[in-house]
Amino acid sequence: MADYSFGGSDEENAELKKLNAEVLEEPDSFEHWEKLVRAAESLEGGLNRNSSPQSISATRDIYDRFLAKFPLLFGYWKKYADLEFSIAGTEAAELVYERGVASITNSVDLWTNYCAFKVETSHDPDVIRELYERGASSVGLDFLAHPFWDKYLEFEERLEAQDKIFPILDRIVHIPMHQYARYFERYRHLAQIRPLQELLPADMLAQFRAEIENEGPAERGELEIERELRSRIDNFHLEIFHRTQTETTKRWTYESEVKRPYFHVTELDEGQLVNWRKYLDFEEVEGDYMRTQFLYERCLVTCAYYDEFWLRYARWMIVQDGKEEEVRNIYQRASMLYAPISRPAVRLHYAYFEESVDRVELAKDIHQAILVNLPGHIETIVSLANLSRRHGGLDAAIEVYKSQIDSVQCDIYAKAALVAEWARLLWKIKGSVDEARQVFQKNQHWYLDSRPFWINYLFFELEQPTSAESEPTQYKRIKQVHEDIRKKSHLPPLTIKDLSHYYMVYLQERGTKEAAKEYMILDREVNGPFSVQNIMKAKLSEDGREASTQRRMMMENGHPGVEVDDAAIRRGENPYTKYYQQQGEQQLPSDTQPQPLRYQ
Repeated sequence: MADYSFGGSDEENAELKKLNAEVLEEPDSFEHWEKLVRAAESLEGGLNRNSSPQSISATRDIYDRFLAKFPLLFGYWKKYADLEFSIAGTEAAELVYERGVASITNSVDLWTNYCAFKVETSHDPDVIRELYERGASSVGLDFLAHPFWDKYLEFEERLEAQDKIFPILDRIVHIPMHQYARYFERYRHLAQIRPLQELLPADMLAQFRAEIENEGPAERGELEIERELRSRIDNFHLEIFHRTQTETTKRWTYESEVKRPYFHVTELDEGQLVNWRKYLDFEEVEGDYMRTQFLYERCLVTCAYYDEFWLRYARWMIVQDGKEEEVRNIYQRASMLYAPISRPAVRLHYAYFEESVDRVELAKDIHQAILVNLPGHIETIVSLANLSRRHGGLDAAIEVYKSQIDSVQCDIYAKAALVAEWARLLWKIKGSVDEARQVFQKNQHWYLDSRPFWINYLFFELEQPTSAESEPTQYKRIKQVHEDIRKKSHLPPLTIKDLSHYYMVYLQERGTKEAAKEYMILDREVNGPFSVQNIMKAKLSEDGREASTQRRMMMENGHPGVEVDDAAIRRGENPYTKYYQQQGEQQLPSDTQPQPLRYQ
């Protein structure tokens, strides 16, 4: 890239190289991308068909990369299309518009601009009308769709196509939207001068006519019948208006709270997220498939970076009949464009979905694709192992764990957690406690720093069923694990303290008559002041770790080896704060009970 020329002057080229390097270094920084795009647009004083090929090519490349990264920015699709129009003409601009409306299908602004562009550059009304119809199917239901509908009506008015205008209005007056009333007034006025056959479906018109003829004198003329027909049709249209008014009012509560109806990289406040959840709840209860789907699509422009809404959309869609491809499309869009690989939850759900429809190999491929980018990701590896077990048996699952544990890309902390999961499989699935115990025992010396390994090992032994006869044997095993945690592991003091509390509960609930003696010793060691924590002092004096600052002083003088500041003590400050910070531990009352620990 160092020899690549962006075109323009030497100064412009150097600036673009610098900005491009910043984008490559921080590809998620919207600010860097914006600067790069602005700089590209201003090359040679603004690009046109006479600009240098290097500048045109570089600007196109920058726009393409930018909009591949942020495809929901409708304003930049419009700017790119304008740029292409000035460089290469109508067809090039239309290609950009097509890419834009494919990327953000429900953008009222983009469809409105695209259709207006088509009106100005095409002389074929049928082609323009076809584009407007595509736009209407994509954005017509939007609560703020009035700019689009206004342009559509304006186009037909310029052609004086009155026979087209009334059907368009007839569609609009059924849609709950912001400016529904003005469309209805126009619709009602136009209905007074349009032929009767345009005002109602033929069967309904015939029904109204029959009712009128049966109700009045037989000798009434056609003019009187038509006048009565128009009166009834007007009342029928008023009923439509009142229904639309009611539906609009019901949605106004939620629409008025949508503060940002467009995409942006900045986070939404919690109030906005709550409003979208409530709005979706409302439309789902209303039960209109088209309106609910359209609202989900609107929501996922604003909330594109929030996994919860992609997952919710897929879960809603999956219960609709015959929508397997739609569900797949939701997962693919989220996985490929919006959900970062660092948050693989959506991709894992995508894998579960494909497995559920018997595409097992694809489900495995999705897992492997995550691990290419997140090697050693525990949740994904466990999920892949479970998938392999479901379709290939226990040995297939163990093989997944072994291959990951042997992988150089998997770090020591992930491997420790995977060993614990391997042992869990042998215990829970195969039912072999001895094999599971062997896995823990043979691997413990590798994972002295691993919290998940030791938590799982201790809980494994604590949860083994026992009897009066076997409890002494099990006690020895549990005691040994606890001793290894305290004396051999390199866990933080707070974790050791928490695990010791679980062991102390075990002594109270299942210990022998000698348990109280052991309990009191542990209580002193675990909850007492540092001066009586003999094992901790001995450990810190021997391990040579960074946290063991001035360990000799700790052994000789019985305190954590910190400098004592008389002035600080007189101010009421705790001279032991430094020690607790070094151990990763907040100073807590000695009788504080631990929070429940997770296995992972």
